[in-house]
Amino acid sequence: MRSASRADAQAGAVSAEFAIALPAVALVLAACVGGIQAAAVQVQLHAAASSVSRALGRGDAPAADEVIAATVATAAVRARQQGSLVCVDIAQPFAPLPAIVLRASACALANGR
Repeated sequence: MRSASRADAQAGAVSAEFAIALPAVALVLAACVGGIQAAAVQVQLHAAASSVSRALGRGDAPAADEVIAATVATAAVRARQQGSLVCVDIAQPFAPLPAIVLRASACALANGR
């Protein structure tokens, strides 16, 4: 009889340990998914910055506006002339955590040279 009650007590301990570990595993999984999402947004920002800087370097402002509207409409975009280069800086808050701001920058030769 005594061994049956000991087995019941151990089974309860395992359930309690599982109940404590499950939220930790869920938190780690959520952090991994969030990191992958942030990396994907960062790649998108860098691609947009490259496309916009090339378009502005060619003097094609309408194409640059199209790229901005299609890819990073909610981002802050800043273009600047730096010597013979046209540089574009893009900053966008990361949607799940707005305190994290993702940034990308790219430069292209001005006037398509």
